[in-house]
Amino acid sequence: MMNLKMTIRRASTDDIHLINRLARDIFPATYRHIISDEQIEYMMEWMYSEESLRRQMSEEGHVYLIGESTAGEGELQEKRPFGYVSIEQQGADLFHLQKIYVLPNCQGSGAGRYLFQSAIGFIKTVHPTPCVMELNVNRYNPALGFYQHMGMKVARQGDFDIGNGYFMNDYIMSIQL
Repeated sequence: MMNLKMTIRRASTDDIHLINRLARDIFPATYRHIISDEQIEYMMEWMYSEESLRRQMSEEGHVYLIGESTAGEGELQEKRPFGYVSIEQQGADLFHLQKIYVLPNCQGSGAGRYLFQSAIGFIKTVHPTPCVMELNVNRYNPALGFYQHMGMKVARQGDFDIGNGYFMNDYIMSIQL
C-alpha cells in the first residue's frame, strides 16, 4: 500500500453498501479488544445499517469521503477502497469527525493520515475561516496516539449512553483549523 496512489472521493447514497462492507471489515477488528461482541454488533446496526447510513447522509448532514488506492498501469489500473471518513457540521464554527476508519491491512501505511488530512481539506473548502474540528475516541483505543500525533488535544471526556445498556466511554478531542 505504501507506494500506491491514494485518492479521495465524496460518497453518495449509492456507496452505502460499500461503506457497510468496509465497516464490517474494520469496526469489529478495531474494537474487539475494547468492547464486547454484543456491543460491536449493536453499534454496527446502530451506525452502519443501510437505513442508518441513508439517514446520516440524507437527513443528518454527514458527508462521507472514501479513500481509494490505485494500482496498476494504464487501462489495468484498479481502484480499491481502503477506508472512509465522515464529517458533520454541528455549529457555525464546529465540525465533528464522526468516523475515520482504515482497513486493518492498510494501517501504518499513511492511509489514516491521508483520510484525516482529507477531512480537514473538506472542512476548509466549506468553511474557509477558522473553526474547530472535534472527534470522539474510545479512551482505550490505541488510535488516541494517532490523533495526538495529528495535533489533536483531549478537550473533555464523557460516558455516552447509546442505548441497550451500552455506553461509549470517550475522550472528545479537538483541533483548531
